[in-house]
Amino acid sequence: MNVLRSLLFYAGYFLAILISGVLFLPVAPLLPLAKRYRLLNLYNHFIIAWFRLACGVRYDVRGRERLPEGPCVILANHQCEWETVYLQLIKPPVCTVLKRELLNIPLFGWGLRLLHPIALDRSKPARAMRQVLSQGKTRLEEGLSVLIFPEGTRVAPGCRKRYNKSGAVIACRAGRPVVPVAHNAGERWPGRHWVKNPGRLSLVVGEPIETIGRSPEEVLVEVEAWIEARLAEISEVPRPTMPEAAPAAEKPMA
Repeated sequence: MNVLRSLLFYAGYFLAILISGVLFLPVAPLLPLAKRYRLLNLYNHFIIAWFRLACGVRYDVRGRERLPEGPCVILANHQCEWETVYLQLIKPPVCTVLKRELLNIPLFGWGLRLLHPIALDRSKPARAMRQVLSQGKTRLEEGLSVLIFPEGTRVAPGCRKRYNKSGAVIACRAGRPVVPVAHNAGERWPGRHWVKNPGRLSLVVGEPIETIGRSPEEVLVEVEAWIEARLAEISEVPRPTMPEAAPAAEKPMA
């Protein structure tokens, strides 16, 4: 049954990409940025709803009312594609920090280019760090929120990876709050397998964390502690403890 549900989902998924590419991409560049987001995010709304219907997923989303009025930095755990789609909808317009290769995907990547993402070259980590810090601050000043996955890559449910501090640095430099987000989407939408799983998908938005007068390290410790505590509550797969080890080199993008 899960295989059949997944096949049905992907039929709608690729049809949505095709229709959005044909109908929306020619129009989107002519629109102001805010209207461009609303138009292109129709695809996101469809994918979120279609995933629920086709794959038998129940959404439990809590805390959206905690989002601040102005731009903020959203820091979320990263398990699969679902959160990259959904988190575009909670506080648009949202600028996402992502890997540059995604922009080369036909139709999908072309649409991403129109949303002013921060696209990074993972083969040049030092340059990528400078780029995300400078462009992230600029995006916040332009009125966009910034979405960063501090783990730097997809991490399967039941695994842990050290968080990097690029998002906290951006927020502290700009004096903007950080909003932590925790979810278990990878349990419903496995990151490395195409078959989807029915059941409850939980996402929790935390209270904004103020950054003025605080160090990025201090903010990041609070963010990671909050996300891990929520994951321990909502995850069906047990959360491991983080082993004591020297921090790895910063990789500021997803």
